Amino acid sequence: MTRTRSEIDQLSINTIRMLAIDAVEHANSGHPGMPLGASPMAYTLWTRILRQNSANPKWFNRDRFVLSAGHGSMMLYSLLHLSGFDVSIEDIKQFRRWNSKTPGHPEFGHTEGVEATTGPLGQGMAMSVGMALTERFLAAVYNRPDYEIINHHTYALCGDGDLMEGVSQEAASIAGHLKLGQLIVLYDSNSITLDGETDLSFTEDVKLRFQAYGWQVLQVQDGNDPDAIEAAILEAKQDKGRPTLIEINTVIGHGSPNKGGKSASHGSPLGSSEVKLVREFYNWTHEPFHVPEEVRDHFLQLNKHGIQAEEEWNQLWEQYSQAYPELADQLRLAIDGKLPANWDKHLPVYSPDHKPIATRQASEDILNALGDTLPNLLGGSADLASSNKTLLKQSPNYSPKQYEGRNIWYGVREFAMGAIMNGILLHGGARAYGGTFLVFSDYMRPAMRLSALMGQPVIYVFTHDSIAYGEDGPTHQPIEHIPSLRLIPNMLVVRPADANETAAAYRLALSQHDRPVSLILSRQDLPVLPGTAEHADQLSNGAYVLADAEHGEPDLILIASGSEVNLSLQIREQLSQRGLGVRVVSMPCRELFDLQSQAYKDTVLLPSVVKRVALEMAHPSGWERYVGFQGLTFGIDRFGASAPGDHMIEQFGFTASRLVPQIEAYMKK
Repeated sequence: MTRTRSEIDQLSINTIRMLAIDAVEHANSGHPGMPLGASPMAYTLWTRILRQNSANPKWFNRDRFVLSAGHGSMMLYSLLHLSGFDVSIEDIKQFRRWNSKTPGHPEFGHTEGVEATTGPLGQGMAMSVGMALTERFLAAVYNRPDYEIINHHTYALCGDGDLMEGVSQEAASIAGHLKLGQLIVLYDSNSITLDGETDLSFTEDVKLRFQAYGWQVLQVQDGNDPDAIEAAILEAKQDKGRPTLIEINTVIGHGSPNKGGKSASHGSPLGSSEVKLVREFYNWTHEPFHVPEEVRDHFLQLNKHGIQAEEEWNQLWEQYSQAYPELADQLRLAIDGKLPANWDKHLPVYSPDHKPIATRQASEDILNALGDTLPNLLGGSADLASSNKTLLKQSPNYSPKQYEGRNIWYGVREFAMGAIMNGILLHGGARAYGGTFLVFSDYMRPAMRLSALMGQPVIYVFTHDSIAYGEDGPTHQPIEHIPSLRLIPNMLVVRPADANETAAAYRLALSQHDRPVSLILSRQDLPVLPGTAEHADQLSNGAYVLADAEHGEPDLILIASGSEVNLSLQIREQLSQRGLGVRVVSMPCRELFDLQSQAYKDTVLLPSVVKRVALEMAHPSGWERYVGFQGLTFGIDRFGASAPGDHMIEQFGFTASRLVPQIEAYMKK
């Protein structure tokens, strides 16, 4: 029997639907409603539009697809299986099971073909903005006449919940401002969220909102019409100057007689009796997890288009490499995530006679030195570039007129900045850093968590690191932020003591391949400390001995990070004059120190020395691990106040004159 195109389309769409339903039912957990409603749009995009090659999922010039509504993961897994990615029927049967390739929400690096970890709503859409931004940057830098080596689209599929989240609105605003015409978002508009109909909380005109952002907005009335969906996507691709939102009207749980169109189909299995009715609706007589041979053959033929597309691109790449060998070598390094030779050759080295310098200012010097050797380094700030010192002075601004610019103006959009940086790293070909005040890390913590979960080496530049911020008061003075960032698994938190440690921190951050780094930098000037230049390579150990007892084993070990390292040296000098042997340990990164061998740890924190004091102008949580039961920690466990920074430091007792008597009393116990 030979089927028409529409018949094979419908059979394929129903296969996607039923694989998803079977998997959810088998797991007794999941979200059946979205696959039933949105499979036609996903199928149309994947089979008629999307340029990708399952035989080489990392082909660089592929289109990117981000399922922002990540709860619909089984729809994506079904597509990946049918399209020839490394997702088998057995993997689908293991949906939501321990160590399976098909977890409850899509996870980057875990399942082949998944471009981003999604599920926290809105972030997938924001990450797709970062991908589209990167595509335009690379195209502007590397394309040449007759050699359009970078030219692809980024597609996202979102739902009503995504568009309610603030991060999607932040990201959509900047995407419209930047005229990212290679970004197309399919909006699964079914007017249902987990709790019920959207009119409980969401009655705005989405079309007008996105048009106000500067987007093209198209409408497809029937979400079950592949031809109409295809026509809308093709129309979207014609507008090179605006991102496009295609609102596609669907019915959640389409085909479920009792739960279709209702929130009951959103996040729970339909149940065996309802699945039976769904099967009857779609005239699906097959056993669970069945894929008709006609569907397999159909997708096999479609996969050949992806192979051909990459082969054509490879030929263009070879010609490009011969015509522009230096550019090709540079781009290949960037695609591979490698740093060019001598990339850190211009990093400044500061001597102790250098005038005191805030680590945020040192960071600016270092970033601009790196900008000369790392042409794919993109940076920005959430409207604080002049305070965070994040501007690359040798580069123009990233804008619709200059997509080759490397300074991104994120505006007051911290969360979107974090998610967009994730998208930049996920896309590949560029490295990203972004700055704000440390206290505002709270605004983008969910994006930072995804950076760590996905293993993306984003560089977060956090300045104004303590109560020394001063007059702006407790709303802007971080207290709990450093220890809370340290709680994020796979996140490196680095608080350098001076300019030399700041340079070493950037060297560390840019050497990372699978961990983000939070740099915690001072607003106030700090002296360049003796020994930090010589010990720069030890920062990668997380902690090292900066100054030791003059004779024999120390009586006391002082452990500190950031500006408190200099304070520790002052305390050491005074205690040494009173006959105590004191070792000062700079511990800029506790996470790295924890990874060292016990032998190395014991050389830094001598087991025989039980008298230990930790100093950090933040909540003291966690320092007990290093000072032990007999140790002492000086931290801050209440909010700050409004006063000049020096006065704040004095009032909170972080001066040698206030601390030395307390430490002397502690030593006598």
